[in-house]
Amino acid sequence: MLCTLCPRNCNAVRTDKQCEGFCQSFTLPKVARIAPHFWEEPCISGSNGSGAVFFCGCNLKCVFCQNYEISALNQGKYITVSQLAECYKELEKQGVHNINLVNACHYVFAILESFKIYKPSVPVVYNSSGYEKAETLKLLENSVDIYLPDFKYSDNKLAEEYSSAPDYRETAIEAIDEMVRQKGAPVFDDDGMLKSGVIVRHLILPNHTKNSIGVLEILKERYNNKILVSLMGQYIPHGKASQFKKLSRKITKREYNKVADKLLELELDGFMQELSAADEKFIPKWNY
Repeated sequence: MLCTLCPRNCNAVRTDKQCEGFCQSFTLPKVARIAPHFWEEPCISGSNGSGAVFFCGCNLKCVFCQNYEISALNQGKYITVSQLAECYKELEKQGVHNINLVNACHYVFAILESFKIYKPSVPVVYNSSGYEKAETLKLLENSVDIYLPDFKYSDNKLAEEYSSAPDYRETAIEAIDEMVRQKGAPVFDDDGMLKSGVIVRHLILPNHTKNSIGVLEILKERYNNKILVSLMGQYIPHGKASQFKKLSRKITKREYNKVADKLLELELDGFMQELSAADEKFIPKWNY
């Protein structure tokens, strides 16, 4: 295939043995961990965990990514589409509330093929960086129940510096527009688990509360109660973050409170992660 799945439009040759694109990913899925995951939002993880499939490679490679080893360094193990479908079954046997496809943009075709073999009987979560093409998301319309995108930047200068994505803001907005068009307002089951809808995550970066407030203002103006917002305080210097002075520490309580107060002021519904989540123990163990 000549790949144009993501906004970079590499038009790169991708086969099961070759890739020349930005993500450096073959067409076969490469994964780092497949297991129940308990550290998502409460309505995703619940009591039994979310059935997380962590895919390797990424179209952003953020310098601070907590999954840097698998997103930027692409460490993992190749599996077939049939094996991927079997993984859904195994996760369901463990009682997970959903199948959570983490950073799957560059494997959309493989995922759609896996659903032809076995479509999960629990909701499917598409867990995304937010740097997506609306055209690619449309391919998923009848396959995804819950969208879980990031909205990392309201400031494209930061997006370029930290994620090599100078068009991040407008691209993420267009992507979230499409997600909201598909799913509408959040729908919960009787146990408070999310069945359908969009949760937009935002990670507060140290020294960049203005960026965070800008993100929240955009979400309020554009989506209001059509989405849930998850404000994340778990930032730790990881990957290449120590090479960037402003990213070389955790966020302070003052920074967190400043952004959290804005979330409350805007009356955005959703979740606020505790600062205690800024701990390396919450980074998954990559067992490949």
